[in-house]
Amino acid sequence: MAVRTLAQAITDALDIALGQDDRVLLMGEDVGKTGGVFRLSSGLYEKYGPERVIDAPVAESGIIGTAFGMAVAGMRPVTEIQFMGFSYPAYDQIVSHVGRIRNRSRHRFTAPMVIRMPFGGGIGAAEHHSESTESIYAHTPGVKVVVPSTPYDAKGMLLEAIEDPDPVIFLEPIRLYRSVKEEIPDGPYRVPLGLARVLASGDDVSIITYGAMTATARKALAVLSQEGVSAELIDLRSIVPLDLDTILESVQKTGRAVVVHEAHRTAGFGAEVVAQIQEHALFSLLAPVQRVTGWDTIVPLKLAEHHYVPTANRIVAAVGKTLED
Repeated sequence: MAVRTLAQAITDALDIALGQDDRVLLMGEDVGKTGGVFRLSSGLYEKYGPERVIDAPVAESGIIGTAFGMAVAGMRPVTEIQFMGFSYPAYDQIVSHVGRIRNRSRHRFTAPMVIRMPFGGGIGAAEHHSESTESIYAHTPGVKVVVPSTPYDAKGMLLEAIEDPDPVIFLEPIRLYRSVKEEIPDGPYRVPLGLARVLASGDDVSIITYGAMTATARKALAVLSQEGVSAELIDLRSIVPLDLDTILESVQKTGRAVVVHEAHRTAGFGAEVVAQIQEHALFSLLAPVQRVTGWDTIVPLKLAEHHYVPTANRIVAAVGKTLED
């Protein structure tokens, strides 16, 4: 066991996958000699060579299209898009081909590939570098969309994603890369995709979130605890498929829910979670479900970013609103 950051856990998973299976390769802009924009592939180019760790041209559509062809031909490519805000040129490949090949070929072909994307704000980056547009991909049939928030989950979920027979979009919370660390196993292990995790048990309200917002929600829980509020915290870990059973079990116990994400509010993934709760647990609710989200605007640059990203105080206020009713 060793203490690893979330970034180190991802590097560890990539190293294990490349070492275990010759079909696995890593491809993206600067992933080779430079080690990736966040240095998550550092040392892998030297260890596995340019045919397994491939520096790609600055052409996201070309990266995903090439990886798609490799996956259909039997390889297991792991691609890196430098920031989620740069993924849109590849959206056509994802929605038109990657997500459709199983259905289009009537199960004769699949695309076992992973599309890694750093996402979210909190580091004061430039435009297009802090976006959380996961609902676009959650709305795309044929792809899984998963989001680890701890080093343990990041390593286990990435190894599981690489082995998945279908395409997986693996979202990596940028500001958690080096701000969270924990002890994780040295060797390979798997964390199943599609299962949420209850991070804290409580009786008064369910806080449902994912990605970097889990760290913010933990801060809110500390405040709520001092105020005598017992909150249950759920890290979804996967938004497609969604672990509805864990959500409903919690809401049916507490009777109140707050859904938290930093993506834009309108048509954000939180709206889907709220709709599912309304559809399946309406008569368990003691108060309307609240959402704490980013705003319906372009993510601001550094000086104003703190006005956009949800805070622990906003979560505490939303919980208070559910308790008023």
